[in-house]
Amino acid sequence: MPELPEVETTRAGLAPHVEGRRVDRVVLRRPDLRWPIPPEVARALPGQRIDAVRRRAKYLLMDTSAGAAILHLGMSGSLRVLPGETPLRAHDHVDIGLDDGRVLRFNDPRRFGALLWQPPGEVHPLLRGLGPEPLSDAFSGDALFALSRGRKAPVKAFLMDQAVVVGVGNIYAAEALFSAGISPLRPAGGISRDRYRRLAASVKSILAHAIQRGGTTLRDFISPDGAPGYFEQELMVYGRGGEACRRCGGTLREASIGQRASVWCPRCQR
Repeated sequence: MPELPEVETTRAGLAPHVEGRRVDRVVLRRPDLRWPIPPEVARALPGQRIDAVRRRAKYLLMDTSAGAAILHLGMSGSLRVLPGETPLRAHDHVDIGLDDGRVLRFNDPRRFGALLWQPPGEVHPLLRGLGPEPLSDAFSGDALFALSRGRKAPVKAFLMDQAVVVGVGNIYAAEALFSAGISPLRPAGGISRDRYRRLAASVKSILAHAIQRGGTTLRDFISPDGAPGYFEQELMVYGRGGEACRRCGGTLREASIGQRASVWCPRCQR
């Protein structure tokens, strides 16, 4: 599933092409993706100017005066800005036609993505209760320390809790914990304030670098311009169970934590 850097890469790729453009039409080739597509998308979006493309957690929001279209890429979704006459491919489920003749096309083979609607002045239920953005000042080691008190869950599961911080999925949680030297198995409530400060700094640094590198190409992710992400070749632990640690040479271990495959170095992470 695309994680925060991949979604931010998508947002940055789309924004110059769609911001300021007016929506001519909306073509829905099926009534649902992961959830039913609200009728407001086809009814309210045509005729509106796209004022901004924002990201909240792993959701993209296209803001207009009538409301915001909310897009989630799910497991395999992709968004491309294409000439209007571009032939359809399999799984091209949605076209948002623009006033320059191009279309914003949503392709989603597995249909775990979503197209939803947020009325003006409201916050969609899926966006309520989310934690701070990891690259914002609201996310810090002190905040992690305070939230973790009394938590017995493994720190990796704690870090991936979207009420704690948004957008830190399996890949970047594993990489940040390695960078900070913290075992993913450690109970969240047993980690010191100083170590949480180190972890928060690692999360910020790794996410910022991954965004700069274009995200991570894993499974289905490709950015809107068709280019893959380039962070995958720099992964230290994710997906490398049983291989040699690139820092100490020891064997990386792998286990399931919170139903997610987790890899760590027992020498470098305590």
